[in-house]
Amino acid sequence: MGLKRPKWPSGTVVTLSHDSKVLRGNPLGDPSTRPLAVWLPPGYDEGATRGRGKRYPIIVDMVGFMGSGLSHIAWKNVSENVPERAARLVHEGKMAPAILVFPDCFTALGGNQYVNSSAVGNYADYLTKEIIPFVDREFRTKASREHRACFGKSSGGYGAILHGMKYASTWGAIADHSGDAYFDFVYWHDWPNTLNELAKYRPKKIAAGKFDVRKAEKGAERGRDDGRVKRFLAAVWKKEKMTMAEGHTIMNLCMAATYDPDPRAPNGFRLPFNLETGEVIPERWREWKKHDPVNLVEKYRKNLKSLRGIYIDCGSRDQYHIHYGARILSKNLSKAGIAHTYEEFDDTHSDIDYRYDVSLPFLSRAIR
Repeated sequence: MGLKRPKWPSGTVVTLSHDSKVLRGNPLGDPSTRPLAVWLPPGYDEGATRGRGKRYPIIVDMVGFMGSGLSHIAWKNVSENVPERAARLVHEGKMAPAILVFPDCFTALGGNQYVNSSAVGNYADYLTKEIIPFVDREFRTKASREHRACFGKSSGGYGAILHGMKYASTWGAIADHSGDAYFDFVYWHDWPNTLNELAKYRPKKIAAGKFDVRKAEKGAERGRDDGRVKRFLAAVWKKEKMTMAEGHTIMNLCMAATYDPDPRAPNGFRLPFNLETGEVIPERWREWKKHDPVNLVEKYRKNLKSLRGIYIDCGSRDQYHIHYGARILSKNLSKAGIAHTYEEFDDTHSDIDYRYDVSLPFLSRAIR
């Protein structure tokens, strides 16, 4: 885009308020009434009277961790936000007009993975059972799964592929940009840093001298919080600015709350590593791996085969090592006979919105 303003029709962004029954009383106390941004393509209002007029497919944007759908409609200086990008793609004839939907799924743990969790909230139900019907009522949509798609990057990419697997009755096509996969690589390596950060909030400081590890780890060997996680969260919830270490820590805690929720455990979830020794807790890590897309292809083979389009890509220098998971996911899809497109590009995990120039036209062709 550069510094020059576009001269083509930009479409219209409208922001509605949606009161969710699904999110009411969620475990984190997050608001259940949320803004919902919707982009209407150029020409949407032409010839529309009394609810009549052309109907459009919809594409739902699942934003990555620490984001909200509203962030993707914000002004950008030398680049494009998502509505501007879509308007250009429509103008260039690369993408058919579609309605774009930007839900707000932010949480007190920095986000979610767009799945149902007793520790975070039922965000899969929020999207599929509330937001989609709401948009279909309020706008002239082609209200069927054949004309509906979702896409996202990082946690949003994870959400897109998981929704394609579990909720194929809602979606006709999905696009997964750098979505979390192969958890042994993506998450494992950062947990030592998380344990170090949480150690600042341990019940007692470690004094010089003899140290009884067995006594200190009591409860931690079963993935239970000894109070440090609770104190850490209380501290960061009061801050206006987090350090990078704190940001990564809250991300890993959010993943624990997503992949291994337990209403009987402190904070409502279990931890996959021993807080004192750093040892993996095998039964807890098995719970995480049940949510890893590379392990779910065969289980959801029928649903995936029913999709009209599956697009996956990842930067070949992804700093979170997600390209390895993306390759395994593509390999497993191929082994299962599931048609899909997988692409790599020479970049990292960061600032890759330009890849939507590929995925949005792909989705548009699949659901038009």
